[in-house]
Amino acid sequence: MQSLSRKLSTINHKLFCKAKKYLVGGVNSPVRSFKAVGGYPVFVREAKGSKIYSECGREFIDFCMGYGALILGHSNPKVIEEIKKFLDKGINVGIPTKLEMELAKTIIKAIPSIEKIRLTNSGTEAVMGAIRLARAYTKKDKIIKFSGSYHGSADYLLDCEGVPKDFKKNTITCPYNDVERVQELVEKNKERLAAIIVEPICGNMGVVLPKEGFLETLREICDRYKIVLIFDEVITGFRLNYGSAQEYFKIKADLTCLGKIIGGGLPCGAFGGKKEIMELLAPEGSVYQGGTFSGNPITISAGLATLKILSEENPYKKLENITRYLCENIIKLAKNYGIKLKINFIGSMFSIFFIDKKEVMDYNIVKTQDTKFFKRFYHELLKESIYFSPSGWEANFLSCAHTEKDLEKTLKAIKKTFDKLRGK
Repeated sequence: MQSLSRKLSTINHKLFCKAKKYLVGGVNSPVRSFKAVGGYPVFVREAKGSKIYSECGREFIDFCMGYGALILGHSNPKVIEEIKKFLDKGINVGIPTKLEMELAKTIIKAIPSIEKIRLTNSGTEAVMGAIRLARAYTKKDKIIKFSGSYHGSADYLLDCEGVPKDFKKNTITCPYNDVERVQELVEKNKERLAAIIVEPICGNMGVVLPKEGFLETLREICDRYKIVLIFDEVITGFRLNYGSAQEYFKIKADLTCLGKIIGGGLPCGAFGGKKEIMELLAPEGSVYQGGTFSGNPITISAGLATLKILSEENPYKKLENITRYLCENIIKLAKNYGIKLKINFIGSMFSIFFIDKKEVMDYNIVKTQDTKFFKRFYHELLKESIYFSPSGWEANFLSCAHTEKDLEKTLKAIKKTFDKLRGK
């Protein structure tokens, strides 16, 4: 195993160094660079079912699953078959197709709060369109977002170099689950507040669940002050159930942003909601949003196939059960080794936090991660052919392709890893 690990490291090192000559940081999205965990990223040659296969031929059980996009697993045969049907008919036309209408109809039927919808190329585009619509509908500029949430790479939603301060002057950031602070900020800015955007379940600071009453309070506040409530369900859409987290929590948003699963593993996003808001979009209204590749027939065929399988097979209870089994057994193992950790999980998504002595907990929000321990844990698991999302703040996902054998192998690998980290 050790020689295999060295081989993996050597090949990945060479590929990564070569990639950095042409790609910024050697990657096309920062988290892929392994900066958060150290070392060199795994370069994938192919992926099938619950497995990814590296360029050096090693097989890994994958719990990243395209950061949640691949709920059926990699290269699902039925999805691939549907994609192939359209390859000879035209990869992209930039002209309306019947497929677009079918996907829109399928989503609207599954999510009652969506009356009309617009397909996009990504979750980022969906969020940008939703916020633009909210501002046009309310004739106001300010929005409230929550710290730790990621809503895409629009300038006014990021806090990084290169973003002018003026771009962020209308963005107010509030701690997640802090009802009192939300109420204070709304009261202070109510005359200029267009929208509140929230992940109903956070997936970008680890999996963080809403406190009881938190989402309900947001709905009440938005109703009271005529503010548009936007649910960013790029991760949670069709992840917990066949529909959205809104049905799961029995709350309706005014606008909903979707992505990941609705594209069946290909680039896709969407935003939709109340007719009176959505009809402000061009060509019916004057709010512009468009995209050459929006509604691409190859992507839409993959999305339709995925949603059809989810609707017919309804795998959600099974996914919830195997996720609970995995997480509860990791917790038991950690306890046996005296390792202090916190696992947040719901449905088929989970995250692991190793807690240091200075840890502060606030309703499942882990303020710090023992990053040194996490890095060691991560790389020991890689040696055992287990691939988690390469950051202590990213969510992990199970899919319909994960088997009982995969889970037992993962638990065995974690036990072996804990043995090494505790020097046993």
